[in-house]
Amino acid sequence: MNAVDLHLPVPEVHPSQATLAHRQPRPFRVQAQPAFVLHSYPYKETSLIIDVFSRQYGRISLLAKGAKRPHSQLRGVLQTFQPLTLSWSGKSELQTLTAAEWVGGMRPLEKNALLCGFYLNEIILKFLQRDEPEPLLFDDYVATLNQLAHTEPVPIVLRKFELKLLKMAGVINDLSICTQHRNQVVPGTLYVVDPESGTRPARDAESGLKVHGKTLIDMQNADYSDAITQTQSKLLMRALFAHHLNGSPIHTRQILVDLQNL
Repeated sequence: MNAVDLHLPVPEVHPSQATLAHRQPRPFRVQAQPAFVLHSYPYKETSLIIDVFSRQYGRISLLAKGAKRPHSQLRGVLQTFQPLTLSWSGKSELQTLTAAEWVGGMRPLEKNALLCGFYLNEIILKFLQRDEPEPLLFDDYVATLNQLAHTEPVPIVLRKFELKLLKMAGVINDLSICTQHRNQVVPGTLYVVDPESGTRPARDAESGLKVHGKTLIDMQNADYSDAITQTQSKLLMRALFAHHLNGSPIHTRQILVDLQNL
C-alpha cells in the first residue's frame, strides 16, 4: 500500500501557522538526500507528484516524471514508509526528481501500524510548512516508524510524536509551564490549556477540558505510564489539533478511532 491508496487530499498549512520567519532558499540541484514519501498523486498520464519529507530540506513537492510507466525504475521505489535517498533539481516551486534509491533497514508497517503511519504522514502534511528544514523532527519520524513496526503501544507512540510536531510547528510551547507566571504546574491541580495563550489554572466553575498538572508534566517528560495521563493527553491533543486545524478533519484518525487505537 502506498499513499495513493488512501486518496488523501493534499493539505496546506493553515494560515495561522504561516508565521515562521523565512524559508530556506531552494538549491538548483540536490544529491542523495535522506527522505520519505508522505503522499503522492497522479500528474498527467505517466507521472506523479510526490510530497516528500527530507531531512535537510523539510517538506517539498517533486515531479516524478514517468513514474507510472510499467517499466519505470521509480515505480517500485517511491513507496511510503521506506527510507530513500532522493536527488532532484530545478528552481521552481515544483522541482524534478532525478534519482531515487531504496535504503532499506526498516521493518515494514503492517495492519494497524500501517494506518498509524498514514496518520503520521497526514498530520505532517497539515502542520509543516514547505521548505522548512526540521532535521530533529525527521529523526523523530524515523524513530516513530520503527516503534510502530516493533509493535510498541500505539497510543503512547502517537502522543509523543503529536506533541513534538506541534512544538516544531510553533503552535505550542512547554505545556507544563503556566504562561502567566512562568512557574511549573502543580501535579494535583487542575489546569486548562488554551490553544492560543497556553496553560493556566482552571477556574472553579469553568466548563470544558481540564487536565491534571501531573498529566502536563508527564507529557513534557514523555512519560505515559499513568493511565490517567494517557486518557487526558489523548483528549488534550484532540482539542489542540481541532483548534489549530480549524476543525479540518484528519481522515486517518477517524479510521483509527473506529479501531479504538487513537
